[in-house]
Amino acid sequence: MKAWSFSTDSHPRAERAEAWHEAMSRLGLPIEGLSDAEPASASVVCLTSPLGIEFALVEAGAQAISGRRTGQPAAVWLAVLLSGQALLVTEDLAEELSPGDIAYGPTGEAAALRLETRCRLMFVRAPRVALDHRLIAPFNLHVGRLDAAKGGAHILSALLRATADGLEDLTVDQLRPVELSLTEFLAICLVERGAASGELGGGGASTAHLQRLCQTIETLLPDPDLSLRRVADEEGVSSRYVQKLFASVDETFSHYLRTRRLERCRTDLSSPQHARLSISEICFRWGFNGSAHFSRAFRDQYGMSPREFRQGGEDGRRVGEGGMGQASGLGLAP
Repeated sequence: MKAWSFSTDSHPRAERAEAWHEAMSRLGLPIEGLSDAEPASASVVCLTSPLGIEFALVEAGAQAISGRRTGQPAAVWLAVLLSGQALLVTEDLAEELSPGDIAYGPTGEAAALRLETRCRLMFVRAPRVALDHRLIAPFNLHVGRLDAAKGGAHILSALLRATADGLEDLTVDQLRPVELSLTEFLAICLVERGAASGELGGGGASTAHLQRLCQTIETLLPDPDLSLRRVADEEGVSSRYVQKLFASVDETFSHYLRTRRLERCRTDLSSPQHARLSISEICFRWGFNGSAHFSRAFRDQYGMSPREFRQGGEDGRRVGEGGMGQASGLGLAP
């Protein structure tokens, strides 16, 4: 994991404002409205996970995080208010955040987060390449707020707040289940919000149903006998209806199932937690019936064998090349 931290307390008083600007710029969070005299004590703790998801715990006084940055990879950002008072502002909205609420949006759409008081926040930036495999349907994401008191956002907020509390001490093995859970719950929350607001492409209700169906498939992936009929029965619908849902996004059940199994195998092959498992054990773990078939499918999907991938080191295993380096930052705006 890439990790770094910063505190204005380590700088002479006259240099703290400039140093804070530089630290926030490193995160891709340009700031405005900060006194050049002597800013309040401020700090950052930042970790970049194996999947390329960046977690940054920020504590700072009143200021505005806003502005435009260019050249950032496509990503989704989250800002979880842990304490204090803040306001999310775009051309179309101005929403107060309560502690636990989650502001979110795509890099590329302008937004500002105004800290009205001293605040503690967790910023998360997830590359779209790490998230899109969980958002099967076309998705027109815009800046918005997730109410921490409702639905899946309640669980996601609790997960992120707990992660923030232990961020400085987390190991790679501890952060992996966090990033996997994050992508699952974020996908659920965005689909729920998108279905209600019309942000989902196509028919909102059918798209939301397809996403729920994909969640069902996710829980059944280890079953080597998983079939279209089994999934339809689990959802209480016909096989034809399931096929129609996948066809609406130019996908098929069999292709989606194979892709998800390959993604799960790929994750395990890159995980230190599963380093003692053989490649065959991993492929059987996720429902493949034979190692030879798995190896061919893996090479077709990723351009290398499972063994080459496992031996390729971190650069060969990262999801999305260049997706979360320090230069790209979190970025609330393009």
